[in-house]
Parts: sequence; structure tokens; C-alpha cells
Amino acid sequence: MEPNELIPVNDFCVYHNIEYSFISSLENSGLISVTSVQKTSYIPADEMQKLEKFVRLHYDLDINLEGLETINHLLEKIEEMQMEILKLQNSVIAD
Repeated sequence: MEPNELIPVNDFCVYHNIEYSFISSLENSGLISVTSVQKTSYIPADEMQKLEKFVRLHYDLDINLEGLETINHLLEKIEEMQMEILKLQNSVIAD
């Protein structure tokens, strides 16, 4: 991964005025991935949209970690179902 594709966790925390422990909690629960390079933690750029969504849900709507896990699970299920519907629609059109 290129260095410009990684965002330092500390920079993200300062910019969003959040605690580092929140990022650690998300990582420990498997909601996001964090990469370490030379003792510095980084967030991959492709995780940013998901991470910012979790920040808004937690800090703006006061949803706890368990709630974030549940919401994430449900959103993943919806996405899977939408993909399945699209696949079925494409198979009907092909027939």
C-alpha cells in the first residue's frame, strides 16, 4: 500500500476531535482495520468512509459499540440482499 493511501490515526483523531481509544475499540471489534508502520498506526484510505460513518453514529447519535456492530451487520446484510436481487434480475433478463 502506498504511503499516501494511509491516514495517521492521530491526525484523524485530532481532526475529528475524538479519542484514540474509540478507534482502538472499532479495530478490536473488527469494524475497521488499522495498519501499523514503524510504531505508528494508520487508517487505510478505503476504510475512511466506514470510519467516518461510525464516528457520526457514535458521537452525534450516542450509539454505543454494540449498537455500531449491530448496525454494521444489518447494513452488510442489506448490501448482500441487494446484490442477490440484482443477480436475480440479471438472470431473468438474460432468459
